[in-house]
Order: sequence, then C-alpha cells, then structure tokens
Amino acid sequence: MMTLFGYYRNEYASKNFTTDFIQKLYAEEGKNLFTTRSNVLGHMQQGGSPSVFDRNMGTKLAVKAAEYLQRIVEENAKDNVVYTNTKETACLLGIRKRVVGFTPCVDLKVKTDFEHRIPKHQWWMKLRPLLRILAKHRSTYIKDAVESESATFDV
Repeated sequence: MMTLFGYYRNEYASKNFTTDFIQKLYAEEGKNLFTTRSNVLGHMQQGGSPSVFDRNMGTKLAVKAAEYLQRIVEENAKDNVVYTNTKETACLLGIRKRVVGFTPCVDLKVKTDFEHRIPKHQWWMKLRPLLRILAKHRSTYIKDAVESESATFDV
C-alpha cells in the first residue's frame, strides 16, 4: 500500500518556512520517488481576503482531494508503481449543482474554450438582460428608448 503525504500551512505560520520553500524541500528530497506541486487555496478565489466561508470551503475541498488522491493511488498501484492510464487519474475538483465532484480532464476538453479560458456553454448568459436592468446599465435604457421611439401606437 502506498502512502500519500500532504502538507498544509497557514500563511502566518513562519517567515522562513514559506510554501515555496517547503515545496522545493520536498521536491529535492523526493527526486526519484515522487513529484511535488504547491497550491495556495487563497489564490484560487480571484481576489480579496479569504472569508471564513472561503477558508472552510478550501479545507473541505483539500480533504476531498486528499481522499480522492489516496483512493486513486491505491486502486492504480502495482508493485510500488502507480499507473496513470485511466481518465480518472487526471481530473479537476469542482462544484456542480451544489455537489462537490471530480471530472476527468478528457471530459472537460470538449466543454472548454481554451483561447478565452471559459466554458463553451455558460448557463447564466440568458440572465444578462435581467442583470443589466438590475445593474442599471446605460445601454439597457438607450436600447429601450430607441425601441420605444420607433414603436407605433394604435389609439
């Protein structure tokens, strides 16, 4: 059975033992045994200081990812070698319809606009007119004014 190790740290844990330092230390020690990557959960949120909700969600996602990784390694290990020849070994963790789950990268390839780094189908696009009204966007009122000027009224 293979054992996986994770390292979690708070951003105020140490001035000397930074996330980058720890990642490089593990990479150097495990040259031929394993690879290392770092992910700062707070950087995934795209701006602002993480709220209590963000930190809680980050912890839950990290636990889910560690459990998934351990299960995948155990299922695909043979003679102390982990084989990554199934699509479940390269996946992304996300939330869809309030359910946390893993989606293989191969499945996401057909759904992604890589040039613009967005999904090809965006469910919320049909809400844009409503969002413009709620935001009191100028173009909404200009368009409405032009349409009402050209309208004819039967009295």
